[in-house]
Amino acid sequence: MSKVTMAKSHLIGLVGDEDTCTAFLLGGIGELNDKREPNFLVVKKDTTIGDIESNLKRLLARKDIGIILINQHIANDVRHIIEAHTAPIPALLEIPSKEHPYDPSKDSILRRAKGMFNIDDMR
Repeated sequence: MSKVTMAKSHLIGLVGDEDTCTAFLLGGIGELNDKREPNFLVVKKDTTIGDIESNLKRLLARKDIGIILINQHIANDVRHIIEAHTAPIPALLEIPSKEHPYDPSKDSILRRAKGMFNIDDMR
């Protein structure tokens, strides 16, 4: 069993479309680390899947990030990275966007969580 230790505080990372990032940045989650790397990626129409993959991997490797939020329609493009991520921290959470509603059947983290419980345990 892995032991999880928490620092005093962790940041929220974000990979999202312009509307999602604007909302969260206005809420105050935007930060730069010592290397001047942001804790977010604004995905635009011309953002390549390679850029999304490299930035998501960079966020996953950062020790100061505790949760990464990613729009589900963007997560679908980098599903292989999300499926391969098994560490508890940073937690990866898929969220809806204004233009793309949330589909629980596509959420790999939710599927993993459902697999941990038996319906008989809930009675």
